Amino acid sequence: MLEKQAKSVILGIGSNLGNRRHNIEKAKYLINSDDKIKILSSSSFYKTVSWPNKKDPYFLNIVLKCKTSLNPRELFIFLKKIEKILGRSKSFKNAPRTCDIDIIDYSKKNILFTNIDLKIPHPRMHYRSFVLFPLFEIDKNWKHPKKNTKISQLLHNLSISSLRTIKIL
Repeated sequence: MLEKQAKSVILGIGSNLGNRRHNIEKAKYLINSDDKIKILSSSSFYKTVSWPNKKDPYFLNIVLKCKTSLNPRELFIFLKKIEKILGRSKSFKNAPRTCDIDIIDYSKKNILFTNIDLKIPHPRMHYRSFVLFPLFEIDKNWKHPKKNTKISQLLHNLSISSLRTIKIL
């Protein structure tokens, strides 16, 4: 059960294989079914082209705002298990996948675990329209914990090409 010391967490979920919307909804269900994490809000679905290979299937992405009593390592391991349940297999970097769940922010902290390749805040999130737009939708006052930059400014800093590749569904 969630305890009083629950931490605020922002998660990004993406899928570009299989039934993308179903994969994301199932990930949400599995996340919310654990008594140590609760989804507080969920963004709309956003459609983006794959990166770096635009010929790969398009992505659907959402962002969740959650509360959790899990520490960052426990949360990371929990989310990797969900990815595996949903059919994600490790292959090459940026390969198409049924489900990808990233920890975007964990209680405004800067966290680095080199042994499990976990960096929070996500090191490239401020360049990614598919993270920033849905995050802005659910938390217009969010600030990047490392850069101390408002999300509205991060959106303003996105490239034109990045803006052209996203569509709200």
